[in-house]
Amino acid sequence: MVGVSEANNGVEWRVTVSEGSSVKIEHGTGFLSRAWLGLAGFLLAMKMKLLGFASKVWNIGADDPRKVIHGVKVGLALSLVSLFYYTRPLYDGVGGTAIWAVMTVVVVFEFSVGGCLCKGFNRATATLTGGTLALGFHYLADTSGKTFEPIIIGVSMFLLGSAATFSRFIPLIKDRFDYGITIFILTFSFVSVSGYRVEHLVTMAQQRLSTIAIGVSICFCICIFICPVWAGGDLHFLIVRNMEKLATSLEGLVANYFDDDDEENENEKSPSKTCQQYKCVLNSKGAEDSLAKLAIWEPAHGLFSFKHPWQQYLKIGVALRRCAYCVETLNGCINSDIQAPQYVKKHLNEVCTKVSLEAAKVLKETANSIKSMTKSPCIDSMIEEMNISVEELHTALRTLPNKKVTSSSQGIETMSFIEALPIIPVTSLLIEISTRVEGVVDSVEELAELASFKTSEIEKHEQSNEEQGKVVTIEVQQV
Repeated sequence: MVGVSEANNGVEWRVTVSEGSSVKIEHGTGFLSRAWLGLAGFLLAMKMKLLGFASKVWNIGADDPRKVIHGVKVGLALSLVSLFYYTRPLYDGVGGTAIWAVMTVVVVFEFSVGGCLCKGFNRATATLTGGTLALGFHYLADTSGKTFEPIIIGVSMFLLGSAATFSRFIPLIKDRFDYGITIFILTFSFVSVSGYRVEHLVTMAQQRLSTIAIGVSICFCICIFICPVWAGGDLHFLIVRNMEKLATSLEGLVANYFDDDDEENENEKSPSKTCQQYKCVLNSKGAEDSLAKLAIWEPAHGLFSFKHPWQQYLKIGVALRRCAYCVETLNGCINSDIQAPQYVKKHLNEVCTKVSLEAAKVLKETANSIKSMTKSPCIDSMIEEMNISVEELHTALRTLPNKKVTSSSQGIETMSFIEALPIIPVTSLLIEISTRVEGVVDSVEELAELASFKTSEIEKHEQSNEEQGKVVTIEVQQV
């Protein structure tokens, strides 16, 4: 008798023999099937990870195509500098030190023009200075005899190495020449130690200096003339974007807070991404500082002169973050568990919304002024409108405790101050934000004076009309 039964690991066969016992026969495919399923799962997981990685790489290139172009530029620079190895006349001209040109391209080529110029200038200057001093001490040690030669070289390395390392703690040198000091120590030590055993030290130093100059020159030409990325331009538009994001967040937060929906729908709301854009302003200090340091090295380009006041952008960034901190606190008050009654919000809805809209208008107009690098003809009137709305908010707050409301169940009653207490921090923050927005405008006006922003066509027209009016008045008086 033969029976078939299904087990967890596959199909079992049970055979009954003549003695009454039975023998169970299991197929060997159970282990193989599990192994195959495990391998298939592993391959599927690897495929998903590779697809996810490829998607991330694609998004990085799609979000900023300049990064893809930067990779191509570095590849082009390496290809050009490698010709000094592949081409015999060029190789004979620089000798066996052509590898220094390749190393220079690898360490000097940066994403922005300012970064490339900063590293290139530091490397070239440090190599020249360190090599020259090393040759000078080598000549002094060589003329002193074999006894004093290692002593002079060791003492010079100790003194210059200690002094150069200590100079890295000086803030100005650390900000601009930290990489150059490192290369100086490396070059001086390398040439000094090599000079003790190498006979033709001057020739070797000249060849290495020439190959480094070749690598730096190739980096400069490709970085500046082929799809350049300007750190100054990135800083300029970063400030503009932060200003626009701050204005958008301020509008969205106040609009959501004074929404007329009932409390249940209000509790179900979640803060939108638009209202959270102010966080980009809070997290941009590091990027602003880095871009400002690199922008100083860049030559004049586009609308930016050689001595463009890049440091003033940092002051604008500080003023923007002061506003953003208030907006962050406002966000916390708006999303607090303790909320004012709806009729309290209705009383202050119009004036608070007006204050936020006017402050956002001022920020957006200021952003447009920086973007176009022109003086805004209407910024003063916008600030005046914002201050008028703030005065209206003060008036509404003074009349708030005496405001009477009608309730269907209790009739007419007077609003208590305790009920209005949760909305007081919101109104106070709006008033403080409007004050800090004026600080942002002052910083931008200072930038306009330092950078010589152009006068807008409307302002030019008004000035010409005023001059014509003065001329007509003078002529009438003379008559």
